[in-house]
Amino acid sequence: MNKTSIKDINVSGKRTLVRVDFNVPLDEKTGQIMDDSRIRAALPTIKYLIDGKARVILASHLGRPDGKVVESMRMTPVARRLEVLLGKKVSSTSDCIGAEAEQAAAILQDGEVLLLDNLRFHAEEEANTPEFARALARLADVYVDDAFGTAHRKHASIVGITKFLPSVSGLLLDKELENLGGLLSRPQHPFCALLGGAKISDKVGLLQNIMGKVDCVLIGGGMAATFLNAKGVETGQSLVENDSIDTVKQIIAESEKRHIKLTLPIDVVVANNLTANAVIRTVSVDKILSDMKIADIGPKTVTLFREQLKDCRTVFWNGPMGVYEVTQFAAGTKAMAETLAGLKASTVIGGGSTADVVAELELEKKMTFVSTGGGASLALLSGEKLPGVEALMEKGSV
Repeated sequence: MNKTSIKDINVSGKRTLVRVDFNVPLDEKTGQIMDDSRIRAALPTIKYLIDGKARVILASHLGRPDGKVVESMRMTPVARRLEVLLGKKVSSTSDCIGAEAEQAAAILQDGEVLLLDNLRFHAEEEANTPEFARALARLADVYVDDAFGTAHRKHASIVGITKFLPSVSGLLLDKELENLGGLLSRPQHPFCALLGGAKISDKVGLLQNIMGKVDCVLIGGGMAATFLNAKGVETGQSLVENDSIDTVKQIIAESEKRHIKLTLPIDVVVANNLTANAVIRTVSVDKILSDMKIADIGPKTVTLFREQLKDCRTVFWNGPMGVYEVTQFAAGTKAMAETLAGLKASTVIGGGSTADVVAELELEKKMTFVSTGGGASLALLSGEKLPGVEALMEKGSV
């Protein structure tokens, strides 16, 4: 990446506004943080700045408050968890802009940390208005983007603010771009993409971009129904994206032309609905009943996928193999997570729900890299430019 990093600048004594991704899951009843992985992922950058005697101002969104103040989406629980993880006080504000935030930023001392309240309490954040970006910029001397999970968004705290402050990347953003960028530019072969999730439309760009770079593609999850349907298989009540059928046929033809092994499920778990009380059965893909829908890959498919993966040197995984949230439809996803954890290969997890699965199974340390950005990782690997990255200063410009 040819962008300026925090390692390239002097941060001592400077008010440094860091865009982080602290959009963590909260328990609806208690308001407690259920998974602090995203907070932990930002610690290297925060500690680097503290050690460099910067005056650290953190900004993030949390949930979807739709431009208004929602008490259950304040950043207070995040500030308290961050204090524990850092082992030092973290100040906070009741807004991310305005007099209170400006005063808190002004009195901050070297090595101290301030967490602003939820950016998305202001509709102007997602609208990327210059006025809101300028109001954020008034808090700081330098801007650091360390929120890879939102790097594909054109928001004020990601793109707009770079018009008003010297803007550089943080250590997490650097790490994400290095690992995901290297995935396509210098993978070790055999290289396999394991793809799942509900919709093929979310992954068309990725599939088109990786053709010619991968040796095999394994398709699971709800999106497998569209692939099976494109090959003339009856998929019952499963979600089939009819608008994507022609595109899927082109992808299948392209894989055959390039001698890329594209493997679909040979058996599936089907159900009359996708709840814990569903009637389920495991059938071969040519025997899916008209009143049933695909809910997971079957055991024979698990074995088939494992066989394909065992000799791979690089694996990219994005998307669960079934409706993972329902226990009886989680077996295929768990099996794939455990399989990747045991491979002697470079294993890259593409963020989002896939990263959540790996975290829940406590397998993060057994993977080579777990991305913090689902949508951003898909965008990057689809060959798209990320607005949050493009907006940063070029290396050598300071």
